[in-house]
Amino acid sequence: MGWAWRREQWAVAWLSVAVLGAALVGAAGAFEEGTAVYIVTMKQAPVFHKRLDLERFGSSRVAGGGGGGGGDTPSTSILMKPRHGPAQPMNYGLYLVRLQNSLLKRTLRGERYIKLYSYRYLINGFAVVITPQQAERLSMTKEVANVMLDFSVRTATTHTPEFLGLPQGAWVQEGGPQCAGQGVVVGLIDTGIDPTHPSFADDLITDSYPVPAHYSGICEVTNDFPSGSCNRKLVGARHFAASAITRGVFNASQDHASPSDSDGHGTHTASIAAGNHGIPVVVAGHHFGNASGMAPRAHIAVYKALYKSFGGFAADVVAAIDQAAEDNVDIISLSITPNRRPPGLATFFNPIDMALLSAVKAGIFVVQAAGNTGPSPKSMSSYSPWIFTVGASAHDREYNNYVVLGNNLTITGVGLAPGTDGDSMFTLVAAPHALKNNVASPTEMSLGECQDSSHLDEDLIRGKILVCSYSIRFVLGLSSVKQALDTAKNVSAAGVIFYLDPFVIGFQLNPTPMDMPGLIIPSSDDSKVFLNYYNESLVRDETSNKIVSFGAIAKILGGQNPNYGISAPKVMFYSARGPDPEDNSLANADILKPNLIAPGSSIWGAWSSLGLDSAEFAGESFAIISGTSMAAPHVAGLAALVKQKFPYFSPAAIGSALSTTTSLSDREGNPIMAQRTYGNPNSTQSPATPFDMGNGFVNATAALDPGLIFDSSYDDFFSFLCGINGSAPVVMNYTGNSCSSSAMTGADLNLPSITIAVLNQSRTITRTVTNVASDERYTVSYSAPYGVAVSASPAQFFIPSGQRQQVTFVVNATMNGTSASFGSVGFYGDKGHRVMIPFSVISKVVHGS
Repeated sequence: MGWAWRREQWAVAWLSVAVLGAALVGAAGAFEEGTAVYIVTMKQAPVFHKRLDLERFGSSRVAGGGGGGGGDTPSTSILMKPRHGPAQPMNYGLYLVRLQNSLLKRTLRGERYIKLYSYRYLINGFAVVITPQQAERLSMTKEVANVMLDFSVRTATTHTPEFLGLPQGAWVQEGGPQCAGQGVVVGLIDTGIDPTHPSFADDLITDSYPVPAHYSGICEVTNDFPSGSCNRKLVGARHFAASAITRGVFNASQDHASPSDSDGHGTHTASIAAGNHGIPVVVAGHHFGNASGMAPRAHIAVYKALYKSFGGFAADVVAAIDQAAEDNVDIISLSITPNRRPPGLATFFNPIDMALLSAVKAGIFVVQAAGNTGPSPKSMSSYSPWIFTVGASAHDREYNNYVVLGNNLTITGVGLAPGTDGDSMFTLVAAPHALKNNVASPTEMSLGECQDSSHLDEDLIRGKILVCSYSIRFVLGLSSVKQALDTAKNVSAAGVIFYLDPFVIGFQLNPTPMDMPGLIIPSSDDSKVFLNYYNESLVRDETSNKIVSFGAIAKILGGQNPNYGISAPKVMFYSARGPDPEDNSLANADILKPNLIAPGSSIWGAWSSLGLDSAEFAGESFAIISGTSMAAPHVAGLAALVKQKFPYFSPAAIGSALSTTTSLSDREGNPIMAQRTYGNPNSTQSPATPFDMGNGFVNATAALDPGLIFDSSYDDFFSFLCGINGSAPVVMNYTGNSCSSSAMTGADLNLPSITIAVLNQSRTITRTVTNVASDERYTVSYSAPYGVAVSASPAQFFIPSGQRQQVTFVVNATMNGTSASFGSVGFYGDKGHRVMIPFSVISKVVHGS
């Protein structure tokens, strides 16, 4: 009955979105120059904060309950009261909207403006198109707390469940893949979803599979997202594009004003987090195994705020976050990062991070991609301690194929392609040397990239391997491997080899499907070796210098079967690094980022039938792509498993369980390595530090039995923000609460790590652990960072189930230094629990100035 009712609401809900979209399209072109989108925050409490106040002070149902110790309050207990209580006071939400509208009419009386969104659940505010002068007037009114210019954002599997040990570990504990994540709703803010993909079907199993009662979201209905697109698996879908439409950058034919995914990225991330188990992966006619999400029984809710042609904008993302929280999702996953650090007193104070802080207050675990701006230090794009930030690692499966040259050299390539026939060697012919009418050189760059067969001499190429350039135009989407393959077929080539143009630096080449023998040489150095052999083997006329014959020969060994190595995981070169770059100094950098690493390189995932993000996978139902965008949904899905086992864990408790149980070594038992450069990254590896990998590589099975938890509450994060010099007015503006005196730094937060940016002689750090297992005795052991002396008290303690224990660390600098040094702290239980946290010190000062 409830499900049928929800289905009937979709079309009604969509009407208001469609009307807004039509209004914006009509108004955008007519709006005058000099205007911009501003995000305005009001002082009055939003709906969730008001509801929380009513529950705390207007009801006797305040205690945390559930086993964390009877006297715990919601601000200190890891065992939170369920968020899924009485419905929010919707009449109060409508009241806030009326106040917003009244403010705009009164302040901008008779003037032109367009209100894009009303934010009311996590923050009370709105997005509006106005002039800077109008923004200034709004900021001067007593009701307004903050006015910020909108900013842009961007988007930053078959085997990873096995690599993470899920089938024999975490899934077994949850009752198998058919139960893993059941009842948990993962909200993804991305480019939408392809609802027709089997990864999101709900009819693959016969047992009861209800929509979780606590989820209250809806499913938009449009021409390209028809009624019936949502089901018991895909429980909600909306889109947010008002800021983009107003700016005139929205391309309706390509971007789709609906939850439909015309990019592919959102479909991919959703399937990684919670796609169905056992879905066959067939690409270019070849079967590459069966796919599964990390939590295959969890539910998916999609909030589309990113688009193929332009990325996205904060105003739309904040609207998506606000709606996801109001809909009661359990986890929010964002594979997006800002295009630049938001300006102001501290980068924490931006609308996206502040909305996510409110989401954490509402009990939602928030995961964000670290960003693809590595390997340089302080390149992190996800800064805040209440957000769980994920970097990207390789995993143990690789798809490599090889070209064997006539001089017996073997060069590694990438390409999901068959090999050439047998052991026969084939003549190599580069496209610029095979033009019709014996033209000396191509006039168009695309000819060297094999994009046009009409200028090539088929008689010269037939039965040979065509050699093409892989230039920056492939990265930009101006040229494609598929087009080159069509060219090779049109001229009857036996295969195709792409060498890397030297200007393509720092770009991660993914294995590319090819339906004929072929490969891409991903290394510029190897490409030089290949070209040297080819050019030295050419026979030219001594007088005219024209090519007489092609002497280079080669064969291609296929790459459709994976290789499994033991050097994984390793931190990928593009994965953003710490220390946390809250600003350009070390002030307030006492927060470890990333929190951990997860698989992000060459990840199989579902692909939209409309997907345009990767031309090589156009028309395919799966794609293999790389980035921290792929790492974040791995952790979102694994967090769903933790949430399923510990339903009342706070967001910080979930993050702690994932962080303190990580792996610090690769499959061979050696330290995890980190790639250090863009070019030839595997030749510049060194052991990873916490600023590369956070606490380490995620271990899903161990996270389901963490032993001890480091918990942090909204109140702790609030005190931390108040401790930033000069922050009191900004904190008041964003939270509606006044700062009392606070000297708290990031190092003082009860995080599952210790980071001290500036150690001036001596510092005392405390951490409080809570036992979520049975009674146990623990021993505290530590490895001090270089140039630092550490003592811990108590060194041993007995902790009953559900109780807390405070541990104090006295940290002294023993030498001056400005380079970071690293150590660790281990809590070893006599029942087998092993709780590890990294210890990082950047600047050390022995004598104060």
